[in-house]
Amino acid sequence: MTAAHAEVRELHGEALEGWDAAAVAASGGHVLQSRAWAEHRAGGGWTPRFLAVGELRALALVRPWPGLGGGSAYLPRGPVGPTVPWSFEGGDAIPGAGAAIGGALAAVSAHLVAEGIDVVAADPEVAGDDGGYLAVLGAAGFVPIAEIQPSRHRMALPLADADEAAVLAGVSKPTRQRIRRAERDGIVVVRHDTASSRHEGILPATEDAGAALDRFYELLVATGERRGFGLAADAVGWWRRALTAGHLVLLEAREGAADGTVLGGLILYRHGTRLSTAHSADRADRRRDHPGAMHLLRWRAIQLALAEGCAEMDLGGVDVAGARRPPVEGEPTWGLYEHKRSFGAAWVELAGAHEHVARGWRYAAGRATSRAARLVGRGRGAT
Repeated sequence: MTAAHAEVRELHGEALEGWDAAAVAASGGHVLQSRAWAEHRAGGGWTPRFLAVGELRALALVRPWPGLGGGSAYLPRGPVGPTVPWSFEGGDAIPGAGAAIGGALAAVSAHLVAEGIDVVAADPEVAGDDGGYLAVLGAAGFVPIAEIQPSRHRMALPLADADEAAVLAGVSKPTRQRIRRAERDGIVVVRHDTASSRHEGILPATEDAGAALDRFYELLVATGERRGFGLAADAVGWWRRALTAGHLVLLEAREGAADGTVLGGLILYRHGTRLSTAHSADRADRRRDHPGAMHLLRWRAIQLALAEGCAEMDLGGVDVAGARRPPVEGEPTWGLYEHKRSFGAAWVELAGAHEHVARGWRYAAGRATSRAARLVGRGRGAT
C-alpha cells in the first residue's frame, strides 16, 4: 500500500478521548495538534478534522472558499506520532521516522483532496536533512513554501538522562553569575499552571491565572513594539484554553515576593516530552536594576523540565526573517541566539512548511475571494 493510499481514519466522539495523549503528550507531539487548539480555531471559522494514519495523528484545520466550493487545509505542526524525527548534533534520528510522517501527510492530503480540498499545507517538526521525508513529499506533489509559524528552526537543550548539576555545568559562566545575582537580589519565580508538581525555587501562584495572562499580554505587546512583531487579538483566549487543558505554563519573575512587581514572564508549552518556550517578555525599564531576571526565568523553566522528566527544553526560535539559518553578529536576533546558546542550547534545523496544490485555478480564485471578504469585513467594522 503506497503512502497516498494508506488508510486514513476520521475520529469522532468517544474515539477522541485519547487524542491528546497521542497527538500532544507523546514523543513528537505538539500543542497545535491538540483538541484545545482545534476548539480555539473553530471559533475563528476553521473546521477541525481529527485524522489517524496507523499510529500517527493529524489535526487538519479546513476552511471553505467564500462562494466557490472547495477550500484549504492546514496541519499545524502535524502529522505527529510517537517518534522524534530529528536529532541533536551528534545523535541519531530514529530510522524511518521522517518517511513515516511524510507518508502520513501524503495520505491525509490525498484523503482531503478527494473530498474537494484544493490545497494542503503542513509543517511537522522533521529534520531539515531528512531525505526520506523530503522524498516522500516530493513524490506526493508537495513543494516548500514560506513559513506559517513565526520560526522554522529552534534552539533546544537535551535533558534525557541528565541531572541538574550536569545541565548547570553546561551553562556559560556569565549566565550562571546572572542567575545567582538574581537570586541574591531576591527575585522570585511564580508559576501559573494546572499541574500539581512542585520544584524548589518556583512558587505557586496566589492569584487568578486569567489576570496574570492579561498582564503578560500587555507586557508582550510592549515587547513586540520594541522588536517589531505583532500579536493575535485572541491570544489570551487561546492561552486560557491551553492552560486549562494542562498544555501551558506561565512563569513570572517578581521583585522581592510572590506579589511583588512583575519584571518579566515566560509562556511555556508542555508537549512532546518537552517544555517549549512560546513567548517571553520583560520590562525594559528594569533591566539595569535586574539584569539577570530573564536568565533566572529560563533557568527555572529548565529546572521544571528536569523535574517533570522531560527529554528536552525547547528554548524557541531565533530565525532571521527570510534567511532561515543561524543569525550572525550584527543581525537583530544575534543577541537572543547568544543568550540561548549560553544555556547550552543547540540549533535544531527543521524541514519547514510545505504545501500541495491540487487545483491551482480554484486555489488562486479562493485566495482572491478570501482577501475580498476580509476587506469587506474590515470596512463594515469601521463604520
